[in-house]
Amino acid sequence: MSADQTVHIVTYDPAWLAQFAEQQDRLRTVLAPWLAGTIEHIGSTAVAGLPAKPVIDLLAPVRSFDEARSAIPALEADGWLFWPDDPCRRYRLWFLRPRPDARTHHLHVVEHGHPHATALLAFRDALRADPGLRQDYADLKKHLAGEHHDNRNAYTNAKNDFVDQVLRGNGIQPLPRDLLPE
Repeated sequence: MSADQTVHIVTYDPAWLAQFAEQQDRLRTVLAPWLAGTIEHIGSTAVAGLPAKPVIDLLAPVRSFDEARSAIPALEADGWLFWPDDPCRRYRLWFLRPRPDARTHHLHVVEHGHPHATALLAFRDALRADPGLRQDYADLKKHLAGEHHDNRNAYTNAKNDFVDQVLRGNGIQPLPRDLLPE
């Protein structure tokens, strides 16, 4: 996965909900043998009013991370591209669609109840609940998109301190983050 992709932040689009729901329905079928709970809409596109990269992030909680590896062929057959070199591969399987240079969706397959999954949901919920926090994050995202316009991974890595601060403010001790290659 190349780090030198352009970061493009757009105004919130209510159509993102339908784009999530379409993939959620498909994934519910494809991942049925492994799922341990509801497939969740995470990331900035899951927060009404928040500007975002127009890429829908989904979290699929599975019963067993090790057993979920056998879902890779089924997901690939459904059009998902697996990234085996993900720096977070020790706790998640990460996919995108349709291709790296034109992403519309990211899929995070994580064991149900894993602290990283809990953190993703807590961060989303904090942004949904607090308009001031949501605005602070929107401002940060716009600033970082300008600063790291041609380096998607640097943009993502630069948001870590904000995310950790929000998690601490919500009683969650952030886990060490694996930085994406810049």
